Amino acid sequence: MRVLLIEDEKKLSDFIVKGLTQEGFSVDLAATAAGAEDRRLNGVYDLVIMDVNLPDGDGFSILEAMRREGDATPVLMLTARGSVDDKVRGLESGANDYLTKPFAFRELVARARVLLRPAEKPVDVLAAGDLTLDVRSRRVTRGGRRIELTNKEFALLEILLRNSGRPVSRAVLWEHAWEGSFEVDSNVLDVHMGRLRRKVDADSPVKLVRTVHGVGYQIDVPEGA
Repeated sequence: MRVLLIEDEKKLSDFIVKGLTQEGFSVDLAATAAGAEDRRLNGVYDLVIMDVNLPDGDGFSILEAMRREGDATPVLMLTARGSVDDKVRGLESGANDYLTKPFAFRELVARARVLLRPAEKPVDVLAAGDLTLDVRSRRVTRGGRRIELTNKEFALLEILLRNSGRPVSRAVLWEHAWEGSFEVDSNVLDVHMGRLRRKVDADSPVKLVRTVHGVGYQIDVPEGA
C-alpha cells in the first residue's frame, strides 16, 4: 500500500516513515504544501496522512483541493490542533479520520489499516468516452471495435483509466506494468505508450491518450466529445 505522508517535523516524519515501512507500507514524504501537491499530482496513493500546520500553507487547503478535484483518496489528519472546531473543520473538509498529537504509533497503524480496508468491490469495467476495458475478461473496445493489447499495454491502459482525468507519472506507470524500479533513462515506456496510443486513438477522431510533458501520460475525454 502506498502512503503519502505530509509532515514538516523531521524527527516525527522520520519516525513515522520508518515505522510504516516496517509495517509493510511504501511511504513517500512531503514536508511542505508545495511538495505535497507535487507528490499528489505525480503519484497514485492509497492513503494520505497529513499534518495541518505546514511552513507554506495548511492541510485543510490541500484536503479541500483534493475533494474539489474528485480525489477520494482516504485522508488521516495528524495534528496537534485538537480543538473541536479544528476536528469539525477537518471532517467537513473531507477527512476520513483525525488523530491528535501526541499519539501512540500502534493507534496510527490501526487507523491507517481501517481506512485502507476496501469499502466496496473493485470496479471491473473501466471506461472513458467510448473506450472500455473489462478487467476480468481482459477485453478492450473502442466504439464497439475490439482492440488487442499486449500484457504491458493492458496494464498501462488499466492504470490510466483508473486515474482518468488525472496525470499518471512515468514512475507509477512503470511500477504498475513492470513491477520493478523505474529506469529513468529508458525509452521502453515511451515505446509501449506509443503503441498503445496508436491502437486506442488511430482510428478515432477523438484522441484520448495525452502526453503530460514533464510528468507522464493521461486519459482525457475532450469536452463535447
